[in-house]
Amino acid sequence: MKAARFHGRGDIRIDEVPEPATLPGTVKVEVEWCGICGTDLHEYLEGPIFAPTPDAPHPLTGESYPMQLGHEFAGVVVELGEGVTDLRIGDRVVVEPYIVCGRCDACQQGRYNVCATLGFVGLSGGGGGFSRYVVAERRWVHPLGELGTDVGALVEPLAVAYHAVRLSGVQPGQTGLVFGAGPIGLVTAASLRAVGVEDVIVVEPAAVRKAKAPGAGASEIIDPRDGDVVEAVMELTKGRGADVSFECAGIDAVLASAIRSTRVGGTVVNLAIWGHEASVAMNDLVFREVNVVGSLAYCNDHPDTIRLIQDGKVEPHQFITGRIGLDDIVEKGFEELIANKEENVKILVQPS
Repeated sequence: MKAARFHGRGDIRIDEVPEPATLPGTVKVEVEWCGICGTDLHEYLEGPIFAPTPDAPHPLTGESYPMQLGHEFAGVVVELGEGVTDLRIGDRVVVEPYIVCGRCDACQQGRYNVCATLGFVGLSGGGGGFSRYVVAERRWVHPLGELGTDVGALVEPLAVAYHAVRLSGVQPGQTGLVFGAGPIGLVTAASLRAVGVEDVIVVEPAAVRKAKAPGAGASEIIDPRDGDVVEAVMELTKGRGADVSFECAGIDAVLASAIRSTRVGGTVVNLAIWGHEASVAMNDLVFREVNVVGSLAYCNDHPDTIRLIQDGKVEPHQFITGRIGLDDIVEKGFEELIANKEENVKILVQPS
């Protein structure tokens, strides 16, 4: 089968690879749609970052690049391994793309998203969604019901946002503040509205992204070029500040604004993967007892995320800004997202 594989920085190729075999306890999925993630872009531009190298193969898969990419994917069940009896051929499903050890303290706590040797299908081995077939353990395969698989490919990034919103502890009637209206910021705004938060403030300078924010759930938009963000938030919240804030950029100045914009005793959730050591004014935390929480990916969040979509509380089609074939993944996918990142949210790839 054809697959898009990472061969090194700036080098993604369409290769012929063996079709994966279905083993006991696993499910073979024919991928219909797979989204290009910001993590994939970073790998392409700056990698290897998450992709294991030949000198240091992934400890669980034993694999290193060149390797298949794609971890935001959904498709249909085409084969069931021995012992799998609760799915049927033809079921539409999304795969939670984890590779975990099951033995470390995090896994024993049930927090498998921070496994000591965490890996991802499509980044660490085990195949990838930019190919026709993926075989996954039954535990990671989630039925979509009547939802389409294009929507299914949006479940993974929505689950990232839902996990962060869940960790924040935000409640209906409170105020959520999201820094950035890129893909993760937009789905975070959508997740806040989905759980009943009506006051959602988004901070974003780019005109194209600002235009997308209301559809995602923003009730107010602040352009940081128009003045002091903290003052603007305080004015909108009658001097209290936001109950919860979400840092999606990995930028020191943004983190500082998020902390200072959060009310006494409130919470800042960091979703960003930082490319440098963050600089934090600790007194901004101490003097107002603001909590800072890290949020990584998702953990037992896929079923709830799917239900939010099924119940109409999130409209994921708005985030799909392109659909392409596998052969066009570099030029019309990766390069398009790099050159026109403000115009695009999610480009979906059809592998076959």
